[in-house]
Amino acid sequence: MNNPAVKEHHKGSNGPYNFAIITISSSRFEKHGSVASPHEADDSSGQVMETLILRSGHRISHYRLVDDDPESIAGAVLDAVGSKADIVITSGGTGLTSRDVTIESVVPMFSKQMQGFGELFRYKSIDQIGTSVILTRASAGVISGKAVFCLPGSPAAVELAIGGIIIPEAGHIMKHVRE
Repeated sequence: MNNPAVKEHHKGSNGPYNFAIITISSSRFEKHGSVASPHEADDSSGQVMETLILRSGHRISHYRLVDDDPESIAGAVLDAVGSKADIVITSGGTGLTSRDVTIESVVPMFSKQMQGFGELFRYKSIDQIGTSVILTRASAGVISGKAVFCLPGSPAAVELAIGGIIIPEAGHIMKHVRE
């Protein structure tokens, strides 16, 4: 971020911020049920999120593992939005199978969408997965003054989204969401 215009645009947007992590997985939920951390759930994507968030100086205020059903997903997101989390990140359920219902459950709750997130995520993913990027419906938006990101469930996708997009822009996003 050596560009003075970019530095000025990000001015006043420092954290740290509180993050909520929600992993959406029927198989993990059936195996582990309610757990307090991604380590207890054998949630490798959750562990990647936790590591990147904490390493960047932010905090994790909320972790939840939920089943792949619309009511559970929407309820978990609303709980996280109602908590002290500033930024909510879901992982899983963004594909095209009949069980992938995260987008249908979360996007209707957005008061504003951040279309650029999904576009940038897919663009950056091309090097990793090629034209298969068309299968992801990664999305982001705002619910009740909180930034919400819906990510694919793979650890590589989570690492790319959090390390390459969300963390670098967290302060900038929160500055605008709170205005």
